[in-house]
Amino acid sequence: MEMSFLVILLRLCFQILALPVYLLWFLGIWDPICKKAFPYFMVFFSVHYNSKMSAKKKELFNNLSDFASPSGALTILEIGTGTGTNFQFYPTGSKVICTDPNPNFRKFLDKNLSENPQVKLERCIVTAAEDLHQIPDASVDVVVCTLVLCSVKSIEGVLREVLRVLRRVLVPPLNIELTLITLTYLTE
Repeated sequence: MEMSFLVILLRLCFQILALPVYLLWFLGIWDPICKKAFPYFMVFFSVHYNSKMSAKKKELFNNLSDFASPSGALTILEIGTGTGTNFQFYPTGSKVICTDPNPNFRKFLDKNLSENPQVKLERCIVTAAEDLHQIPDASVDVVVCTLVLCSVKSIEGVLREVLRVLRRVLVPPLNIELTLITLTYLTE
């Protein structure tokens, strides 16, 4: 009896605390507020995240130059670029196509571009990861996607777009089974 009363009380407290969010959502104000506030949160989060993951990211991005086109140019499509915190790990001369569904990241993206002169912005597209129609088929050497697939509407749709825009598909030895399963699934 006491436990069920406590659960009901806690549930009521949570509903009262969440009421302003529900009200803002109902009025259509919540999404614009989130789109404005989220980049500020990500600036803080990205600094903390990169401090913890820096060594791993250096290791993962170490061989990006190996994927350059025969001319030596490296074109990177970064899906969900956000604030551009991966730029510091890109090799000199990289051309980057940035995509993100939130246009409010742009000022933070520009700041990171100025701090990483080895990276040149080719274009910045405000779009969802599942809809990269503005990027031509087989036009990029590498696709980078960090902390994004957990928030897309269709992982399959994103992977189809990735396969479409890549110049060639090179399978890294450590992920060969996962990649083959993914490619098999997408081509069925």
